This record gives sequence, structure tokens and C-alpha cells, in this order.
Amino acid sequence: MKFDGRKMPRVRMDHRQPVNLMGSDGTWRRSCVLIDVSQSGAKLEVEGTLDVLQAKEFFMVLSSTGLAYRRCELVWIDGTMAGVHFITADGKRKPASKQPASAQASAQGK
Repeated sequence: MKFDGRKMPRVRMDHRQPVNLMGSDGTWRRSCVLIDVSQSGAKLEVEGTLDVLQAKEFFMVLSSTGLAYRRCELVWIDGTMAGVHFITADGKRKPASKQPASAQASAQGK
């Protein structure tokens, strides 16, 4: 589903999905709720102060053990809400999906 003029389809969470933000060096952590997510980024509601997000780069930890995570970069802050882009291993923003046309057609059931 596309909304808010986004380039990538986003999935809006119907139930509260708790996640954590953690500093790249592991010195800070913030509890959050995942509002929506796409292949390239997410919208989060952050609990507590947002001053640590000024680091610009951090991890979004998706599991309680820390084994599932995404490397993120801050895009915007509005009150308790924050928008992040996911970063790839080479330090660049995650690109839009570039599946071959045949893979897209089979994924759409054609």
C-alpha cells in the first residue's frame, strides 16, 4: 500500500510492534513502536528523549535477543515520531527494489 506520496509501498502496523533503537557504539537504547515500514525505511514512535537520535546513524533492533536488526539513518523528527532510512552494508541507503520483470510478474501471480 502506498500512502503519503511514498515511493516504496509501506506496511502500516495494526498492532503495537515494539522495537528498540540502539546507538552504533551500544551506549544508548530507546524503546519504540513501529508505526509503518517499507523496504527502504520506517516510521517510529519513540519513547523518552530524542536527543540521542542526533547521532544520525544507529540500529533498529527488531528482536529481544538483538539478532534481527537494521542499520538506520535519521531522516526526520516530529514530536515523538521519527522517520528513518535503512542503510546497506556498504554505507549507502537501501535502493528501491530492482527485481527483473519476470520475478515481479511471478510475484504478482501472472
